[in-house]
Amino acid sequence: MADIIIENSIFPEERALYNLSAALVRSCAFAGEEDGESALKECRDVTLDNCRFELRYPLWHAKGYEMTGCEMSETVRAPIWYSDNGIIRNSRINGIKCLRECKNTVIDNSSIVSDEFGWICDGIKLDNTEIASQYLLFQSKNIEAKNIRMKGKYSFQYCENIVIEDSFLDTKDAFWHAKNVTVKNSTIKGEYLAWFSEGLTLINCKLIGTQPLCYCKDLTLINCTMEETDLSFEYSDVKAEIKGNIVSVKNPASGYIEADSIGEIILDGSIMECRCEIREKTKIFS
Repeated sequence: MADIIIENSIFPEERALYNLSAALVRSCAFAGEEDGESALKECRDVTLDNCRFELRYPLWHAKGYEMTGCEMSETVRAPIWYSDNGIIRNSRINGIKCLRECKNTVIDNSSIVSDEFGWICDGIKLDNTEIASQYLLFQSKNIEAKNIRMKGKYSFQYCENIVIEDSFLDTKDAFWHAKNVTVKNSTIKGEYLAWFSEGLTLINCKLIGTQPLCYCKDLTLINCTMEETDLSFEYSDVKAEIKGNIVSVKNPASGYIEADSIGEIILDGSIMECRCEIREKTKIFS
């Protein structure tokens, strides 16, 4: 139970609630002409309920915070940095560069519009959330995502230890250099998917877009479909079981690729020896 309750107030000044501890902040606004920064810096065990944020850097170095029904406007630059053990529920975040070097963050039933969201973080759980971010979760690790819809470009680059389920990813250059990633029952739409990844497993997924899955190591596809996927698997070590058609396959390095049909198989001009077995339902190529 909160030792302090603060409600129905406006805080426009610098470090308005600095070092606040064991408190409930309800129906408050962090806004005003004073344009004060860092309103809740260094807070501990603070619950924010139905609050509105318009000023910069509100939650830096926070330890144990919970936001419910809150809104951060586009003017809230870099709202949550260096903060641990946070819960964000039923909230709207529109500030650029939200979540940087944070640990153990849970985000549920929320809407996020934030370029450079979730960089260099450890331990993020996302559920039932929509995200728009050009660079999503760069160089972060230990990520769980379920029922998310995201739109952006360069998502999950240099990430490690990811599980994504029941989601729709509209993205370009996703999972570049990512390691130990599993995606289940999801759609991934975008160009140049997962180049240079290691340990990527796709299960019951739909892949849409040109030149996917090149230069991969330890790549596995189980019961997936591929649309508009030309020049697939170049120089990848792959085990793939594909339902339906692949537009084209180009010089896969090793393993096997099995599909109902393949529009074109390109096995020339390689810079390395390619020993992958390529199988259609009624044909085998090597």
